[in-house]
Amino acid sequence: MALTLLVASGVVLAAGIGSAGAQSSVVRPDESIQKAINAADPGDTIVVRGVHREDVVIRKDGIKLRGVDDAVIEAPPKSKADSPCSKVFGAEGICVLGGVNLQNGELTGSRVKDVGVSGFTFRGFEQTKDVTFAIDVPGARDAAIVGNRFVGNGSGAIGLGRNIDTTIAKNHIVANPKAASSEGIVVGDDSRSTNIVNNEVRNIPEGDQSAIIVDGAIATTVAKNDLENNWVGLFVGDSPGTKILANDITDSTLGGMAIVDSTGTKILANDVSRSGNTGITIFGPERANNDAKVVGNRVSGGPWGVYVGGTHRGSFAGNTIRHNCAGMFFEAFPGQPVGGFEVKANTVENNTRKCPTGIEEGRVAFSGIGIALLGASNMEVTGNQISGNIPSGPTPVSGGVVVSTNPFGDGSAEPRNNSVTGNHFGHNKPDIFWDESSSGNRFLGNLCNTSVPSSLCN
Repeated sequence: MALTLLVASGVVLAAGIGSAGAQSSVVRPDESIQKAINAADPGDTIVVRGVHREDVVIRKDGIKLRGVDDAVIEAPPKSKADSPCSKVFGAEGICVLGGVNLQNGELTGSRVKDVGVSGFTFRGFEQTKDVTFAIDVPGARDAAIVGNRFVGNGSGAIGLGRNIDTTIAKNHIVANPKAASSEGIVVGDDSRSTNIVNNEVRNIPEGDQSAIIVDGAIATTVAKNDLENNWVGLFVGDSPGTKILANDITDSTLGGMAIVDSTGTKILANDVSRSGNTGITIFGPERANNDAKVVGNRVSGGPWGVYVGGTHRGSFAGNTIRHNCAGMFFEAFPGQPVGGFEVKANTVENNTRKCPTGIEEGRVAFSGIGIALLGASNMEVTGNQISGNIPSGPTPVSGGVVVSTNPFGDGSAEPRNNSVTGNHFGHNKPDIFWDESSSGNRFLGNLCNTSVPSSLCN
């Protein structure tokens, strides 16, 4: 009994010491957030109230900066924007800064750990140099940027570089659509294992900007975000192992999502609608297997539902592609091969819209295409439900499945060794079209009624 009481007393004492170590302080509207951070110990929570016009840098582990009661950080005057990040990039709001050389982005020391920023509204920030963010996080580990609002800024909202295990969640970003430059969430510079979850991003303006950009990162997860009325919903470039899960991407001026030179991407259960160009684009790398897995997505209401170019190998399964001008395009050009993809158990229906529609005025008109293999090779198109793909305007080719040289560009590869087997067709015009170019293309076991040439449904 004495030993039990001694052990229990030790546990209670240890717990008391641990809880006493972390403190909480309050910053009021007439006080400095930076002074509170300077006075804090690692692990402290700083509660902020009211409106503040200052730029803040956090370089201590464990600091939790929490805005309450409509806490606001406004862009400070240029003369007072004197944090290390603001001196390099222009006025920023909060910079979580580890051992990073801000001039060249190289990691020169240890990462700052376990920092949290939550509950703030950021406003009045503008792009003054190439890259400016309201919250900038260069060189952190286990950081959490959660539940903040970014309203009407002309700068980027949240930027990450050289980070590990960062969470960006439940932030609400509404950009100024008239800004010359603005971005939503940007993850790059060899950041690893970032989770971008349950954010809302709207009104990112025309240009090279996207609601979410993952560029030069590894193993990023982008899940359950609501991206509406942006130039591009999601851009992933040179970022292997990205997972894109259950996002809602609507009314993108240019495209819903674009995946470029990023191997092993998984695109699962997203809803992409009313894109000005493509719903999902996958391009490159040309000299490596893409190995993308595109499963269970719904893509509708654009010129192209899915567009694949300049790459090979991967799978498209269980997607629903409808109400576009063309459902799925696998398009090859000389020196830019496309092939080796499995296209299985998808529903491709009623792609009857007439293109071009505004943004593609210089392109050859097209309509009524379900799945197009244009110069593609070694494709497996099997077990798909393909119906109602009938042109509503001029088009050089149409049909449920089209196997052809490329009628849309200058020069074309020939389609070789493609297999179209076991698909269920209905009311396409025609169900299968083949221009009889090249060799090794097989059409077997399809349930169809019309084909060009006429023997393909036998």
